Amino acid sequence: FDNYRKRTERERRDLIAHAAGDLLGDLLPVVDDFERALAADGQDGPAYRQGVEIIQKQLLDVMTRHGVSPIEAVGTDFDPLKHQAVTHEASASHRDGEVIEELRRGYTLRDRLLRPSMVKVAKA
Repeated sequence: FDNYRKRTERERRDLIAHAAGDLLGDLLPVVDDFERALAADGQDGPAYRQGVEIIQKQLLDVMTRHGVSPIEAVGTDFDPLKHQAVTHEASASHRDGEVIEELRRGYTLRDRLLRPSMVKVAKA
C-alpha cells in the first residue's frame, strides 16, 4: 500500500508539472512579443497601442485555451461568490445591488474562482 501511495503521488506531481509546462510553453510567444514591444521606439503612438492590444488578445487566447474565462460583472446583480464590493454608490438609474463598474476583472478556471471581480455596486 505504501508503494502504491508513493507511486500515485509521483504520478500526480508529474501530471501537474506537465500541465504547467504546457501553459508556460504557450505563454512564451506572448513574452517574446512583449520584449519586442518594449524594445521598439515607441514614437508611433497608435501603432504601438495596436501592438500592445494584439499582445493582450494573444494572452487572453492562451488563457481561454487553458480554461480561464473572465467574469462578466457590469450590469449583473452583486454575487459575493464572484464579486468583491469595494464601494457602493447611490444611483437612481440602476437597480439596488447591481454592479455598475468593474474596477478589476475577475477570472474563473473552469468552474473554480481564481480571483473575484472588484466592483462598484449601486445602492437605492
